[in-house]
Amino acid sequence: MPKTAYELQQQRRLLLDRIAQHGEILIGSISTKGPKRPGFNLTFKLDGVTRSRHIRKENLEKVRQMTQRYKALKRLIQQLSDLNWLILTRQSE
Repeated sequence: MPKTAYELQQQRRLLLDRIAQHGEILIGSISTKGPKRPGFNLTFKLDGVTRSRHIRKENLEKVRQMTQRYKALKRLIQQLSDLNWLILTRQSE
């Protein structure tokens, strides 16, 4: 774990570069329509209400990649927040 504010800021720059690479995202999860209805939906919350959008068969793999990218982005943002807190506390010492 880096100790100095400078090392932490360098680590933050690297993390921001990684975050910038996650532009194509979709928020939500892939769900099936049910046993009698073949197909998949992208399910997500909007203003507290669950919404679903039909996923075309030819787009299913792309949607999977985009939802996985969103999950990775969330983890990176959490790391950035933790790092920003460390930088903030180092600067006030």
